[in-house]
Amino acid sequence: MTNGHLTRRALLGGATAVALGATTGTARATTVEVPSLWREFTRTPYTHPQIPYVGRAGYRGGARRFPRHRVVADIRDHGAVADGVTDCAPAINRAVAAAGRAGGGTVSIPPGTFRIDGLIQVGYDNVVLRGAGSGRTTLYATKNLTELIGVYGSRYGGTKSAWSWAGGLIWLAPRARWDSLVAAIKAQAWPFEGWTGNKRDEWEPLTAVEPARQGDWTVKVADPSRLRPGSLVLLRVSDDPTHTLLQHMSGGGPGPAAYYWTDKTKLLSYVPYEWPVRIARMHGRTIVLERPLPLDLRPEWNPQLTTHVRELTGAGVEGLTLDVMETPQSPHLLDKGYNGVALQCTYDCWVDDVTVRNVDNGFGLVAASSCTLRGTRVGGRGEHHPYFCREGSHDNLIEDFTIEERTVPAPSDTQLHGINVEGLSSYNVWSRGSMAMGTFDSHRGLPFANVRTDITVNNNGRHGGDANAGPLFGARFTHWNIRVTNARAGLMKIDGLAPYSATVGVNAVTDFDQIDVPDFTGDLHSRLELYPTTGVVRPRNLYEAQREL
Repeated sequence: MTNGHLTRRALLGGATAVALGATTGTARATTVEVPSLWREFTRTPYTHPQIPYVGRAGYRGGARRFPRHRVVADIRDHGAVADGVTDCAPAINRAVAAAGRAGGGTVSIPPGTFRIDGLIQVGYDNVVLRGAGSGRTTLYATKNLTELIGVYGSRYGGTKSAWSWAGGLIWLAPRARWDSLVAAIKAQAWPFEGWTGNKRDEWEPLTAVEPARQGDWTVKVADPSRLRPGSLVLLRVSDDPTHTLLQHMSGGGPGPAAYYWTDKTKLLSYVPYEWPVRIARMHGRTIVLERPLPLDLRPEWNPQLTTHVRELTGAGVEGLTLDVMETPQSPHLLDKGYNGVALQCTYDCWVDDVTVRNVDNGFGLVAASSCTLRGTRVGGRGEHHPYFCREGSHDNLIEDFTIEERTVPAPSDTQLHGINVEGLSSYNVWSRGSMAMGTFDSHRGLPFANVRTDITVNNNGRHGGDANAGPLFGARFTHWNIRVTNARAGLMKIDGLAPYSATVGVNAVTDFDQIDVPDFTGDLHSRLELYPTTGVVRPRNLYEAQREL
């Protein structure tokens, strides 16, 4: 499938193959069942009211293999020594810069433990930082982001540390964007963190876009003269005074229409909705996109294609462990920034076979899109956010991930979240996960159209989010084949919370600890199937099945 246009026969054939193929070799379930929701989805995959189409999530539309660039730099040639004493961060950054000057390539980190007293910044396209494997190459980090960059306050005021949800000791971001962020933090001019700069003003209109429907792969523009096949553009969709765009993100209808949006100042700061996408092809004023539209485009929302800050693309981190010097976990929202790997303003980038230990926050996606995190692991003394996905991050894939049980008791003034999504982030997938702790943390800010599938979770975390960040869920959240080992319902069984959403194949759970009420009144039009069951739903993995279509 190169253009996303499928016949109904192909859809149904693929669905049958996936459903039947998944039954082989399974000892846990004596019977298997294909829910009616799946059969419906195969008929209308791009416009289903409860299940989002995420079959193109991840690096290069979900590519199975990452590129293997030739080695252009070895950190030892730039001064790195695995002696436990030498600060190797400058050498690693010199090697990354050398690879950038070469036009891309692999920076090799051999087996051993290399101390780093600074952060590693990957800001060049097609540069891959590659260790010998997460069990063989270790970067031992001794300092936090507060020490290395400075205090980082919240742009919404108060005494919170933004290092509680931003930045990493390995930080993938385009160099110019990273420089501007650091300069703003040092000047205490707390920035917006996304695709249009610190003040959300670094963009120019390219062309207006005519009305279109969610799920369309093509749009018609007013003026194609500044567009080119293969280029990355930003689709910006604004709201109107009555907040019909936010209602649309919530599924529409009486509940979202009656919701009071006006005082949700943090949520309103995330609008316009910004969605980066590559242009696949052009035919006059008709533009073919590499993935279907996430929303309707209506004239009252002024849809347009615009420029954006330059993205980082084709970069990756592979085969290493980031082991942070063990320190006590900080009180909630006062993190110092012992953070793992962050991807920011990245597109078609990846992290593969990477473990982080003793971090405040593990892996972060901040205004990141079309990226894959595969084979990642968070362990050690416990953390605030094992994974965070925020500030308008879209179409990302986190698969084969593990959150280990903490090695020390949690201090009483800390919080544990889990796999987080917030801030109008959409069409992200968490697949094939093992969570010894944490929860499915929808952190308000109206995230919508996200999927969690084929995950085992000890559901002992709590979600966060300010009241002025708005609803926990927008429309088209799907939880599919979820195994809850402690039988806690919160944020797992979401038919009573998330509008126009689906809970399919979850074992029996009950409410205890944090109990939420729906943000919207009336019928949520949310679906529940194959409840309570464990391991019987086919297809087992919603994302994999959508890829097969």
